[in-house]
Amino acid sequence: MSLTDADLLSIQEVRTLLHQATKAQKIFSQFSQQKVNEICQAIADAGVANAERLAKMAQEETGFGIWQDKVIKNKFASKTVNDRYRDLKTIGILGEDSEHKTIDMAVPVGVIAGLIPSTNPTSSVFYKALIAVKAGNAIVFSPHPNAKKCILEAIRVTSEAAYQAGAPAGLISGMTAPTLEGTDELMHNAETKLILATGGTAMVHAAYSSGTPALGVGPGNGSAYIEKSADASLAVKRIMDSETFDNGTICASEQSVIVEDANKEEVRRELEKQGGYFLSDEEKERVSHFILRADGTMNPQIVGKSVQVIANLAKIEVPNETRVLIARDSAENVGKNDPFSREKLTPIMAYFEVKDMQAADLTNKLLLNEGAGHTAIVHSENHKLICQYAAMVPASRVLVNAPGALGGIGATTGLNPALTLGCGAIGGSASSDNISPLNLLNLKRVAIGVRELEDIRGAAAGVAHTSAISENNQQQLVEELVRQVLAKIQ
Repeated sequence: MSLTDADLLSIQEVRTLLHQATKAQKIFSQFSQQKVNEICQAIADAGVANAERLAKMAQEETGFGIWQDKVIKNKFASKTVNDRYRDLKTIGILGEDSEHKTIDMAVPVGVIAGLIPSTNPTSSVFYKALIAVKAGNAIVFSPHPNAKKCILEAIRVTSEAAYQAGAPAGLISGMTAPTLEGTDELMHNAETKLILATGGTAMVHAAYSSGTPALGVGPGNGSAYIEKSADASLAVKRIMDSETFDNGTICASEQSVIVEDANKEEVRRELEKQGGYFLSDEEKERVSHFILRADGTMNPQIVGKSVQVIANLAKIEVPNETRVLIARDSAENVGKNDPFSREKLTPIMAYFEVKDMQAADLTNKLLLNEGAGHTAIVHSENHKLICQYAAMVPASRVLVNAPGALGGIGATTGLNPALTLGCGAIGGSASSDNISPLNLLNLKRVAIGVRELEDIRGAAAGVAHTSAISENNQQQLVEELVRQVLAKIQ
């Protein structure tokens, strides 16, 4: 009997891919650190070699963003990510504590489910494949249906590069017939050991509700606070660079600007000078109808679109030099029904003016409305204020004097380079990290006995410690364990 229903075909394909990935990962788990690094290098090289072709495919298929910027994202997700972790130890013994007689061993989680969004489709494949493989895992991808063609091509390029470098077949694969039922099977199947989810709120919630351990990332809604000590011209440049990079499709990009009474006139002039267009009340009303859908979710009609496309949709006229549409807003309006105070992922920003020192309160309100735990940005030269602001806002990343989009992912900051940005407990995420290979492995801790029960009783009674285990024997045991583990993975 052959399967003809799309949902059944998708479920069967997932099960087959998971079986293959499980077998491949068992073989791969015996590879040395050097061999794993060679395979990661091959993946990174393939990402760079195919960066432009896949960027054009992604832009053409999704209609999101700017292909030239997607080239940069593809190279970032492959070369930059691999360069950062090239010397990171992820296989075998990671370290030993001679004082406490413990040894840390890396254990891959196994097979990872990689859910890929349409906003960063090909770059997310390179990034997730690299960090999964670096940690000794296999990965099975679920492509977003609206970016299936370019995602599957990125998976093919990645898988082929890994295989040619010596990886077992099936280590990297993806669903060719993605359906909701198939993705559900991928998340619930017992062979899936961890879900790496990036995308919309509903999808991330489904990952966390699956019963399978998950690292998910919800929406961003970062605000850029320009404090009065900041260089307004440079702050606005960074914000405009960020908001227009790939037409705002990175979740750490600025969704609003906050200024104080002390510098609002200067900032407004700089925003207009550098391509910001302040919408009139009528224009703001027209644009507002295209930001959210009827169910309150982000409208894909405007995601990653140029200012001119948005203006045409809303039937408004803007100057040719316009780079970002700016809507004046107020703290009183912030809420689920105010589209400008939500995540937009397009060159539209809300603009807020506050009394001095009230920016942290407004940032809290914005992030708790949407994007809790994600990212906040502050432009300031006042070190004390920066520290106070960082302590007050509910963000896992507080970027200082940096563009939100590129700073949040670690391109213009020293953060781990990543396209999955954890939001911590406040954002419903299992991690607040920029997700790295170390988030995709378990630590096995070997602990050598250093005292006996009699020693503990003696210590409780105030008697001097007299360990029954000789220091020399402890050290010999540690050295032997290290030798055996290293021999196994060479």
